[in-house]
Formats: sequence, structure tokens, C-alpha cells
Amino acid sequence: MIAVTVVLALLAALSNASASVLQRRAAVEQPDEGTGARAAGRRLLQLLRRPSWLAGAGLLALSSLLQAGALATGSLSLVQPLLAAELLFTLAVGSVVFRRRPDGRTWLAFAALAVGLALFLLAAAPSPGRPTAPPAAWLLGGCGALGAVVVLVAVSRPVRGAARAALLGLASAVSFATTAALMKEAVGRLAIGPEAMFTHWSLYATAGAGLVAFLLLQSALSAGSLTASQPALTLGDALTSVVLGWILFDETIHLGLRVIPEVIGVVLIGAGSIGLAHAQAAGQDWDTSVPDRPPDRNGRRAPAPRRP
Repeated sequence: MIAVTVVLALLAALSNASASVLQRRAAVEQPDEGTGARAAGRRLLQLLRRPSWLAGAGLLALSSLLQAGALATGSLSLVQPLLAAELLFTLAVGSVVFRRRPDGRTWLAFAALAVGLALFLLAAAPSPGRPTAPPAAWLLGGCGALGAVVVLVAVSRPVRGAARAALLGLASAVSFATTAALMKEAVGRLAIGPEAMFTHWSLYATAGAGLVAFLLLQSALSAGSLTASQPALTLGDALTSVVLGWILFDETIHLGLRVIPEVIGVVLIGAGSIGLAHAQAAGQDWDTSVPDRPPDRNGRRAPAPRRP
């Protein structure tokens, strides 16, 4: 059963990374038309006409199904660390789609982030806990997640570029983590019977939270490079899931001798974050080059216009 959970979680990570890359490509090809709800609506309607964006949306849906399967067969503490592989999948798929490889420092930074996060969460190994959460726990966890998303979106409004992409990516991460927790609540009721899942509010709340996460993701992808948004998205998702697992499902963190690999994991996360901030690709926006643009006289493809 553990092998099934691992395979489903890794496939979900690959599908989600591919979706981010394809929708980032569509965002690069679509000119910026300003901010506000009306501009966002027009932009979304135009993105709906782009095959790469539609393919990304389909992969997001597939990723949700794969994640639901992983959560149905395994614990939140096993599934979420495995989703950190999305970072490396993003670089691998992105280098193919944009035909422009990130430099070695960026690869090392992303690898440090992914390995550090996985090491920390696997060493901490939160206990599986209970399959469903009581209403009081959902009130605390749900209000906390909603408040965090509102604050992050509010703080992101006056800033632009990488900072805005990171903040919106983190808001999307909190929303995706909440979606995963709601999904676990829904699939946890399958033990009672299918009718128990379809008649419970958590299934429909999963759809609502997933929609909010999806819209925030589109804003993050439009705001700046994947180099800025993807670490915040992936790391924030996993860490928020650990907190929600503790609040909702009574999962606990192991200490003792496991503190040593946990500290090593935290150090790797910090080193990866610092390395990413100074990586050459962070300044050159490796994912703003649209591959289907005609090459210039020197054979180079013109990059897409930079965003503020």
C-alpha cells in the first residue's frame, strides 16, 4: 500500500509541475492588461483560448485526482513530503518547454530546497492521527488558513515582480494545503460508505478551496518567474499541511534523535533559499522566453517582454 501511495504522490507532483510550466508559458504569451477584477476576468477569458493553458488546467485536475488517491491510501505526513519533488519536476519540464536551461546554481538551489524539505518532513514523520477532524478543529484550522490567505493577498497588492509572485504563490500554497486537508476529510469518510462522502460538506468545500487556490496560482504565474513563485508554492503547501495535520487530524511531530536530520533539513532549506535568491536564473527569468517566437539574425529567440 505504501508503494501505491508513493507512486500516486510522485505522479501528482509531476502532473502539478507540468501544469505550472504550461500555464506559466501561457501567461508569458499573454500581454499584461493591468490589475483589478475586470482586467483579471478579461485575462482569464483570453487564457482559455490558449492550448497550453487548457492543457495545464487538465493536468491540474489530474493532479488533484492522483493526490486524492494518495491521501486515500496513505497519510498526509507521507504524501506531502513527496510532493516536494514538484520543484525538480518543474525545472526538468520547464527547461524542455522554454528551451532554456536554468544554470547550475539554480539546479543546486532547487535540489537543496527539495531534499531539505523532504528530509525534514520524513524525519519529523507526523503520526497518521485520525482519519477525520471534529468541527471545532475545522473552525480553528479553517479560520486560520483563511486569515493567512487574506493577509498574504493584501500584502501582495502594492508590490510587483518576484516579491508579488512569491506572496501570491504562498497564498496559493495555503489554499492548496487547505484543499488537501478537506480532500483527506472527504476521502476519510469512504470507510463509512460513498454516501457519507457525497453528503458531507467537506467534499464541496474542497471544490471551493481548490477554485480559490487555482485562481491565486494564475495570479502568481502572471506576476513573475517560476523561480520566485514555485518554491513558495511547494514549500508553503507542505509546511502548511503539517500544521493543518496537527490541528485537524491530531498528527504529532517526532523529536528525540530525529531532531538531527530535521535540523539538517532546515539548514538545506535555508541554503537553497539563499542560493536561489543569488542564482543567475533569478535575474534572467529563464521562463520568460517563449519558444515559438521567431529567432533573430544571430539565431537567438527574442524573450517575452519583462513584467514590472
